[in-house]
Amino acid sequence: MKQPMPASQRRQPLPEHRPKPSSEDPDAPTRIAAITANPSYREADQDPDFLRRGDMRGVRLALDYEKPQQLLAEHDVAHTIVVFGSTRIPEPTTARRNRDALAAALAARPNDAAVDKRLAIARRIEAKSHYYDVAREFGHLVGLCGDKAIGGRVMVMTGGGPGIMEAANRGAHDAGAKSIGLNITLPHEQYPNPYISPGLCFSFHYFAMRKLHFLMRARALVAFPGGYGTMDEVFEVLTLAQSRKIEPVPVILVSEEYWRRVFDADFLVAEGTIDPEDRELFWYAETAKDIWRDILLWYEMRGSPLLAPGTIEEICGPARVSDK
Repeated sequence: MKQPMPASQRRQPLPEHRPKPSSEDPDAPTRIAAITANPSYREADQDPDFLRRGDMRGVRLALDYEKPQQLLAEHDVAHTIVVFGSTRIPEPTTARRNRDALAAALAARPNDAAVDKRLAIARRIEAKSHYYDVAREFGHLVGLCGDKAIGGRVMVMTGGGPGIMEAANRGAHDAGAKSIGLNITLPHEQYPNPYISPGLCFSFHYFAMRKLHFLMRARALVAFPGGYGTMDEVFEVLTLAQSRKIEPVPVILVSEEYWRRVFDADFLVAEGTIDPEDRELFWYAETAKDIWRDILLWYEMRGSPLLAPGTIEEICGPARVSDK
């Protein structure tokens, strides 16, 4: 019986395992060095310049899709609750500190119109800063249910930034649960918020792939007061659900006062530019428990509950009168 051959190394090297020596050609080492140093000699997946070429866009799109897809599957993530909101709404203590600093600056320069305007905005941000606490509590509630979902785990998913998105990730972190953040590469440097779970924060090159992953496992979109990015996600989901490109999912707009000024759906119905049933694709809520209870009840009424029986009462308490 022959002894097994070594798995990786030969006992006798092949001819190509040794470079042509200078004793045979004095220029050989220089020529070999030039060949191996040229970018063409790099393996394709180790050549960033090649991967960044315009005609490699399809490959980059595939990679942008595959990496999060495989890692989310490895974490058994079956359901996500997507939370969006302004990156400019900090926690209340920070909002008060910012307001106080601008108030002091205006007291020192009472005729400075620019500071006066900034102070007015800071006061409006402070008035909305309690939604940081609502988002944090909501993330905590979802986090408590992570391993109670049917068919896999349920996790909070955000855009990975500060403000409202930080709050939702932070709430899940408070509960000792994992949560997800989908960052996007931008011209200026940015950082993920510190409460996303290591291994579940992804940096995308393409907005299209990021949007795809926001929706692939989404069981609800919860939109707090926000700007262009938040509105982009809200209207995209509403459009996809309206056209039934995706099955409708709960879309909850947090802060009815804010969203009615941003988006007057009743006006669109009256104008005939959307149908009355399109108005039913979203609703308003104010508290974390109401948001989470409404989402869970929506799925129960549809006959496809997200969580194990009894979880709603365990996490959110007894049903409201309006739910009975």
